[in-house]
Amino acid sequence: MKTFIVFVFGVFTIYGAIAQEVATAEASENGAVMTFEEVKYDFGDIYQGDKVEHIFKFENTGNEPLIITNVQTTCGCTAPNWPRDPVIPGQESEIKVVFNSAGKIGRQNKVITIISNATNPTNKVTIVTNILPKKDDSR
Repeated sequence: MKTFIVFVFGVFTIYGAIAQEVATAEASENGAVMTFEEVKYDFGDIYQGDKVEHIFKFENTGNEPLIITNVQTTCGCTAPNWPRDPVIPGQESEIKVVFNSAGKIGRQNKVITIISNATNPTNKVTIVTNILPKKDDSR
C-alpha cells in the first residue's frame, strides 16, 4: 500500500512539473519579441575626435506591440536614438547610435542596453572601434 501511495504521489508530481513547462512555453509565445539583424558592429580604425554612427535594425517578431522604455549606454560618449512610438508586430524599426571618440584612444567596446516590454525585456547591442591618435594636419 505504501508503495502505491508513493507511486501515485510521483505521478502527480511529474504531471504538475510537465503542466508548468507547457504553460511557461505558451506564455513566452505571446508578447513582443525584438529580433535584431546584427548585435555587434565594428567601425575598425578611426581617429581621435571622429564622430561615427551606426544604425541597428530590428523587427518586432512577436504578436503584441513593442514599446522601448529606455536605452542605456556605458558612457556619455555614446548617444542612442530610438523609436518612442510602439513598434507593431511585423514592423521593422531602428536604433541609431552615435559614438564620439574625443578624448578616447585605443580599443573601445561600448554596450548599448535596450529595455522594453518584449518577452526578452533586456537586449544588448555593441559597437567596437580602435581609436588612433589625431591626424597631424600641419604636414
